[in-house]
Amino acid sequence: MDRLESFEKMLAEIIEQVEYEQAEMDRLKKAGKEKTATYKQYFGNRMLYKMMLEKYKQYGLID
Repeated sequence: MDRLESFEKMLAEIIEQVEYEQAEMDRLKKAGKEKTATYKQYFGNRMLYKMMLEKYKQYGLID
């Protein structure tokens, strides 16, 4: 697998994970569980993913 293919695979997995975790956060929020460790972990992950995606945008790797 070349570098570009590896990057594209990683990016797709990050986007998929972001969508999954956002859905889980929404589900937990509706259940009133914003203070759970799981919700907080998803929130922390979201911040990390957001930072990564912003860097990719900064360097013109994604739109």
